[in-house]
Amino acid sequence: MAFNPINWLLGLFSLDIAIDLGTANTLVHVRGKGIVINEPSWVAVDKKQRQPLSIGLEAKEMVGRAPANVVVVRPIRDGVISEFDVTRVMLEYFIGKVHEQSIVPLPRPRVIVGLPTGVTEVEKRAVYDAVMAAGARTAMLIEEPIAAAIGAGLPIGEVRGSMVIDIGGGTTEVAVLSTGGVVASRSLRLAGDEMDHDVVQYLRNKYNLLVGTGIAEQIKWQIGSAAPLRPEKTMEVRGRNLVTGLPETIEVSSIEIREALSSSVQVVVNTARDMIDEIPPEIVADLMDIGICLAGGGALLQGLADRLTDELKLRVWVAEDPLTCVARGAATVFEDLENFQRYLTGLERGSTRHI
Repeated sequence: MAFNPINWLLGLFSLDIAIDLGTANTLVHVRGKGIVINEPSWVAVDKKQRQPLSIGLEAKEMVGRAPANVVVVRPIRDGVISEFDVTRVMLEYFIGKVHEQSIVPLPRPRVIVGLPTGVTEVEKRAVYDAVMAAGARTAMLIEEPIAAAIGAGLPIGEVRGSMVIDIGGGTTEVAVLSTGGVVASRSLRLAGDEMDHDVVQYLRNKYNLLVGTGIAEQIKWQIGSAAPLRPEKTMEVRGRNLVTGLPETIEVSSIEIREALSSSVQVVVNTARDMIDEIPPEIVADLMDIGICLAGGGALLQGLADRLTDELKLRVWVAEDPLTCVARGAATVFEDLENFQRYLTGLERGSTRHI
């Protein structure tokens, strides 16, 4: 790579930012500082003026409580941009918050963003354009399972194989890596959000109780599981009875919520099993030594690692701080961009591979 003195000078003073642009949460990692932002990917927008009113946690708290003239949206759906202008505003807000933490004005930052493996070139371009429009000097893209593997400390540059299952809010990424490349991968548009909807539907069908996805998410994290718990747990749930139309409180058990989540969990298990069935036996032997890494917020579901271990007959372990793996892995690329550049994904028109 040719030496560019202007880029070198800018690099001395500007920030290097890694962004995990998630369906549920957006995490921002600044080189040398770590994770500085971890907020929900929600934006409250004025319907008439189409102007953002709140972003992040404040916007999420408005879900189900916003007045008629305000719509609260997630601009990221299934790991990709569904509303470009709202995403650009959200990115501008998060990048601006990072710059506000500096006491002196800084040049525009270099930014790396994690993307699901199954995205199209059009979806890649949308993310690239949104990041550049939000104020980046350079935008680079990296596939989420690769970033998660780097963040989890897997030896992806070695000959021996490794496997990562990254369960986010909108997508589940399953990838087998070896010698610095992807041997096989799957991207499922089924993850934490789908599990929340499973809980909503279960309570509706069994108890005629209507709850929002926010409450369903709380239930999932408090008593949800993929394997039996010792002891099992219970939780009081408040909602609206669909028959009487009146408020109602019921008690649900972790056994019931495990039943509600079972179909989505089984899809993840089956996908991982199919992946193992496809890869060469040499890599399977490697996985018997190193195990399978669980990353992403979904890795925190109680008993999931145990369930996968039982089903796959391989040790499945949860990465340290799994929620931040993608952001931390993307940030690691800045530490040695020359060597890590091969993991970046380019675009058909133009390239992200420049600094």
